[in-house]
Parts: sequence; C-alpha cells; structure tokens
Amino acid sequence: MGLIYFIFFWIGASVFSFVNVLIYRVPKKISFVGGRSFCPSCKTSLKPYDMIPVFSYILLKGRCRKCSSKIPVRYIFVELLGGILAVQCAASVPLDESGAGIYLLKTVFLLITGALLTAVTFVDIDTMEIPNGFVLALACLGAVSLFLFPEISLPMRVIGCFAVSVPMLLLTVLIPGAFGGGDIKLMAAAGILLGAKLTGAAFFFSVLAGGVYGIYLLAGKKKGGKDHFAFGPFLCLGIWAAICWGNEIIGWYLGLLP
Repeated sequence: MGLIYFIFFWIGASVFSFVNVLIYRVPKKISFVGGRSFCPSCKTSLKPYDMIPVFSYILLKGRCRKCSSKIPVRYIFVELLGGILAVQCAASVPLDESGAGIYLLKTVFLLITGALLTAVTFVDIDTMEIPNGFVLALACLGAVSLFLFPEISLPMRVIGCFAVSVPMLLLTVLIPGAFGGGDIKLMAAAGILLGAKLTGAAFFFSVLAGGVYGIYLLAGKKKGGKDHFAFGPFLCLGIWAAICWGNEIIGWYLGLLP
C-alpha cells in the first residue's frame, strides 16, 4: 500500500502542478490549453526538467534557472497539497464489490474536484473573484457525480442547488456586499454535487472557518469591521470538508440530540 500511495502522491502533485498554471493564467486571460510553461519574471520557456513536481523546486532552490528570480513558495505548497489530497482520496474511497474500475473513477473524480476547489481558492485570494468557468466546471462535476454517487438523488441535488445559494442571494440584497456573486454561484454549483444535506453542512463549515478568520483579522487590527476578505477559500474548504466528513459529522451531531 505504501507504493500505491506514493504513486497517488506523485499523480496528485503532477495534477496540482497544472493547477498552478490555472491559478496564474486564468485571471490574466492567458490560454492554459496551449503554449509552454514559462517563468513569470523573464518569460523564458521552461525545460521538462524544470517542471518536475516538488523536486524541481527543491533542486532549483526556489529560483528560476535562467534569471534567478524567486519562485513563489506557493508553487511547491500547491504541489505538496495535491499529493496529500490524492493520497487522502485513495484512502477514503472503499474498494468494495464495485471493483477496481469504479474505485479508480471515484478517486480520480475526487482528486479533480479537489484540484478545482484549490484553483478557486487561490484565484479568489489573488483577485477577489471566482471565474464563471470554474463554477461551470464544478456544476459539470456535479452532473457526473449523479452517476458515480447515485446515493444522492436528483431531487436532493436540485434542492441543494437552491438551499444555500438563494438565502445567500437574499441576504446580499438586504445587506449589499454580504456575499459576492461568485460565492453565490459557487454554492449553487456545489449543491448539484453535494445534495441539500451536505450543502448545508458545507456552508456551516465555511461560516465557522470564515468567522474564526474574521475574528483573527479584527483582533489583530488587520481589517476593519466594514472591510471585506475573500470568502471563496472558506467555501471551498467547507465543500471539501462536507465531501470527506460531512455525513459522519452530521450523524455525530444528530446523535447528540435527545
């Protein structure tokens, strides 16, 4: 199993190396389907040995081979995150009577979902916007999940599409700036993926994490009471938490009720 997890780690790091490309290129309207990777500072095209996930960053000591400019530490962080998430996905999907084929499909599906949420997170941090293309991609993953995870029925997915996004929209109408349009659309797409129950759990996790972060900013006087911060990263964190542990946490909570 150690060898299998190492392979998944390498696959995840490679996939998230492409996520780094998305994070850099999408906000700048640069095509990510063609053209060679390049150094953002000197624009020199990178060689294949400069793009080995994790290892190239270490061997280059975090600097461009051509111009010696610093490579943001985010690049290796995202690649390491991808490796860790890939191992988590492989370990969390049960290999049951459905067979190895379905196991691999579900594992790859979860990894792609995690990659998309990671791209949304960092683009929102950089730009305070969530591209519509990412929202559409998440909705498409939700449609695919209808076949891979049929235990969440279509009616529950439809309800999930509106269960959180509509209250977010109404709150934003009443309190301008409460949520961004990208946040609302992201939760609508997540509802198709998660269904009503887990979408509610995802939003709860998001508000909890975002509230803690907001208190930290206010306590450290890094933000004022009327200042905004990117909420998309917390929504993505909540969505991932709901995917991985949502049913267990809901079951635990209901077990506490009399």
